[in-house]
Amino acid sequence: MNTFCTRILLTLFLAAALLSSCGKESTPIPEPKPPVVPVDPATTYTHIFRLGGDGYSCFRIPAIIRTKSGTLLAFAEGRKNDCADEGNIDLVLKRSTDNGKTWGPLSVVWSDGDNTCGNPAPIVDQNTGRIHLLMTWNFSTDAISSINDGSSKDTRRVYKTSSDDDGLTWAAVNEITSSVKRQGWGWYATGPGHGIQLTKGANKGRLIVPCDYIEIGSGRKGYSHVIYSDDAGLNWKIGGITPATAFNPNESTVAELSDNKLLLNMRTSNNNNLRLNSTSADAGLTWTTPVSALTLIDPICQGSLVAADINSQHVLFFSNPASTTRSNMTIKMSINDGSTWTRQHTVFTGLSGYSDLALISDTQIGILYEAGTAKYWDGIAYKTINLTDIK
Repeated sequence: MNTFCTRILLTLFLAAALLSSCGKESTPIPEPKPPVVPVDPATTYTHIFRLGGDGYSCFRIPAIIRTKSGTLLAFAEGRKNDCADEGNIDLVLKRSTDNGKTWGPLSVVWSDGDNTCGNPAPIVDQNTGRIHLLMTWNFSTDAISSINDGSSKDTRRVYKTSSDDDGLTWAAVNEITSSVKRQGWGWYATGPGHGIQLTKGANKGRLIVPCDYIEIGSGRKGYSHVIYSDDAGLNWKIGGITPATAFNPNESTVAELSDNKLLLNMRTSNNNNLRLNSTSADAGLTWTTPVSALTLIDPICQGSLVAADINSQHVLFFSNPASTTRSNMTIKMSINDGSTWTRQHTVFTGLSGYSDLALISDTQIGILYEAGTAKYWDGIAYKTINLTDIK
């Protein structure tokens, strides 16, 4: 074929290709894939909430408690349409009466049509056995950004409910926003994860929930704080707020220390992958300026603290994805109020995210955590760990 004919055919081919593409949208740029993380075959996970299961597209934001009678209650956000933080989200629950060996069917604690019901923060009142659950709400169409810049239709609101039968039934939700949120606060989170009841000191019996908020408007800062109740969960008040720092702490977890002080451990986005610590000497009414938790590496993620007195020794447990990426779910243990974490156990080496801890006994601890192979939100898993395995 001569050169002239070749040029004609090439021109016709290109024209045909251009015509065939008319009216089509360009191919979207795919979202970045999560890092490929080698998974140790010795670490496995068992989902109790699975991506696409029980009529929900996605489950996120785990919280767990062990009731006074020994039932485990595993809470999560059931996200109807996708894995986004806003939209049609229900607060859901599964129960286990055999320390996590088996789990009952999913039940819905709170649903409000297409709106967002989430951020579970449960507490067990050991005096009465009542389970208190604090939660947040917003319109499904109000994004985090619009709530924080003041352009949203409504705002982030705070609610409570309770159960007197180990989570089988729940009281009607009751709004407490005016008591625990101030004007000028935008996005707000209860927990996520369990709250605590003080076991000693002058304020023994006080219920405390770790929280955070972001200011409304330009130049806004983030703060961690607590809310508390001294009347068995009937009324809630704003407790101490962390002093302003450049770190902008947010999602937090709280635990009692051996000297009756409280430790607030916080996520932050600008501290070189280290978490923050603050302490309170007045049962949560004031907090010290946050400082770096030098040995708690964090990929900018939520974490969980649990305190316990075991064999006359005060022990702290902490869980998070111990890495600079959301992977390597780990439980660490401290016997000196978190000054050092000398023992640890790798729960799952693969992709992992949010978690919450519950002490099962003097010999075991349970962890509810996000885990997966393709994405850390593939589902929420549960595992019981022997304390002798935290080495």
